[in-house]
Amino acid sequence: MAETLTFTLSSGGDVVIKLRPDLAPGHVERIAGLASEGFYDGVVFHRVIPGFMAQGGDPTGTGTGGSDLPDLQAEFSDEPHARGTCSMARTSNPHSANSQFFICFDDAGFLDGQYTVWGEVASGMEHVDALPVGEPPREPGKIVKATVA
Repeated sequence: MAETLTFTLSSGGDVVIKLRPDLAPGHVERIAGLASEGFYDGVVFHRVIPGFMAQGGDPTGTGTGGSDLPDLQAEFSDEPHARGTCSMARTSNPHSANSQFFICFDDAGFLDGQYTVWGEVASGMEHVDALPVGEPPREPGKIVKATVA
C-alpha cells in the first residue's frame, strides 16, 4: 500500500502527506486510488478558512461533488485533529465521505472522533498555509498534480 501522497500545489510547492492506513484503511485506499488515477489533478481548494482548515477534493469546485464511487463507511479514531491533520469532509451523515478532504491549519479538537483522519502533513505545510482564502476563494489554489509513492 502507498505510504505517502504528494500534492503539488499552485501556491508554490509540494505537500507530502504520510498516509495512515492504521487509522483508516478504506479511506487511504480511496484517496490513494483516486490520486493515482489523476482524479485530484487540477482540483481546487474551494473552502479555505484561516485558523481552521483548507478543503478540497471536489471535481466541481463547489463543495457539493465527489467521485463516481460509492460513499465510504466512517472510520473514526481517537487521532486528534491537530495542525497538518488530513481528514475526510462529509455531510451530516457520518457515512457520506467520498473524495473531499480537508487539511487542518490549527488544532481543531472539536472534530475529534467525528471525522475520519487518513493522513498527516510530513512536509510542505507552508504551501497549504499559502492557499488563497475564502468560501470560495476568488482565485482558488489548486492541486496541480497528485502522486502516490
